[in-house]
Amino acid sequence: MGSLSNFGENALMNHVFGTAYTPVATLYLALATGDPGEAATGASMSECANTGSYARKAITFAAAGSRKISQTGAVTFTTATGAWGVVTNWAIVDSITYGAGNVLAYGAFVSSFSPVSGNTPSVASGQVYVEISASSGEGFTTQLCNWLIDLMFRNQAYSQPATYVALLDSAGADADTTLTTAGKEIAGTGYARVLVNKAAGGSPEWEDVSGGACDNQHAVTFPTVGAGNWSAVVGMALVDAATLDTGNVLAYDNDQVVDQTPLAGDTVTFAIGALDVSLS
Repeated sequence: MGSLSNFGENALMNHVFGTAYTPVATLYLALATGDPGEAATGASMSECANTGSYARKAITFAAAGSRKISQTGAVTFTTATGAWGVVTNWAIVDSITYGAGNVLAYGAFVSSFSPVSGNTPSVASGQVYVEISASSGEGFTTQLCNWLIDLMFRNQAYSQPATYVALLDSAGADADTTLTTAGKEIAGTGYARVLVNKAAGGSPEWEDVSGGACDNQHAVTFPTVGAGNWSAVVGMALVDAATLDTGNVLAYDNDQVVDQTPLAGDTVTFAIGALDVSLS
């Protein structure tokens, strides 16, 4: 299984909450003799030595599905003219140049191999894949995960989404696509979604992404509850449209919300730092 690097996590988080990520047209598979690790860069990832005709090779991926994206087609390396060492791991990088670029994801091969002079190493289709893990009771929806990894690994357009906070009267789920389909958004006089702006976009806004995570750096306050009260609140969701019953569900949280029924005259607020989001 492959995991996003720190660079990959921050880039995709920023695309949602901060600065847009622009993917490169071609990605490359690099071979490594040790675990590159989350903090790996193109210059520090235990890559095979730059000898014996070793060189990175282009890699392509099939469309994302179920939070996972997999290599399509074999990646065949140049015939070795010397020993490359014991290859145990791989990395996806955004530069063909040895020792350069960013590591987007990394992982381990099922079995190690040791190319020597005369060998032509090849990585079979499907051996390399990257998956965004699901979390119980909270997290990014499956559809958002698919859009993000298609953006990064297949250069599929996905414009930065707006992030509106919506309140739910039924628990959110990974499979949610729209709140209209899910039928989960609360109702009540005066209720409206609240926009949280990109980092540096004006209050209320998200803080800068760091370590694949961020939270709201201003309080997120809903309109005062009108006559007749609101539905019982059991969770929240991030959606990409302002109008009720429109837009796509990006993320949800059933665990950090105190179950409550807002009464007329009440004000519902998420305090600074209450909306924690992360990607791994």
